[in-house]
Amino acid sequence: MKKFVLAALIACAGSAMAADGAKWTYAGEGGPDQWAKLTPDNFACAGKNQSPVDIKGAVHAGLKPLKMDYKAAGNEVLNNGHTLQVNFAPGSTLQLDGTQFELKQYHFHAPSENLVNGQSYPLEVHLVHADKDGNLAVIGVMFKEGAENKALKALWPQLPKEANAKNALTAPLSAASLLPAKHAYFRFSGSLTTPPCSEGVRWLVMKNPVTVSKEQLAAFEGILHHANNRPVQSLNGRVIVD
Repeated sequence: MKKFVLAALIACAGSAMAADGAKWTYAGEGGPDQWAKLTPDNFACAGKNQSPVDIKGAVHAGLKPLKMDYKAAGNEVLNNGHTLQVNFAPGSTLQLDGTQFELKQYHFHAPSENLVNGQSYPLEVHLVHADKDGNLAVIGVMFKEGAENKALKALWPQLPKEANAKNALTAPLSAASLLPAKHAYFRFSGSLTTPPCSEGVRWLVMKNPVTVSKEQLAAFEGILHHANNRPVQSLNGRVIVD
């Protein structure tokens, strides 16, 4: 199951079609409250450990610093109709829980999916990593409106404007430029935020946001044409630590 989820995630995170051809969306008949009913493969969307969440009441646990080694290996950008996603060649890694996770892709949600103390941000990026067994770890970074983001400045002109299209990047990109200067983070257990909503995902959300300009936000929204954030899910007793 993990291998299936990982393959689907790498190929097209948030594919427009569920496994049986049932279309899922962010609103209307195929919206988030219907995802679990669209196909049996989406059963986890009705689970008890779902993402995103409202990050609040964190328990201080003295988390270890994250160890990331990101290479300039982002080589193509995909518009799958649900998000804009940069795919990575092998070589960029995250060390977590004594295990090496490889960065597979990062993609964007506007507005943010996770909240911090009830606060929504205009944009969030998810850096999706997988270990050799298909276990997933996702780093989330929030964007607040402000100065132009230099990392996005290099990427935005290359975004495919049509759904189901992809562009080769003119120069390889590193995910390191998307991270805040300080890497303090929240951690919790959750899921994919799109069907099949598979659980057991290690979530690491940076405490400090980075900036994005009003013009950059408008450009993203002008390509996607709709909000692409799943509503926050109940914690159901889960503990968030920092």
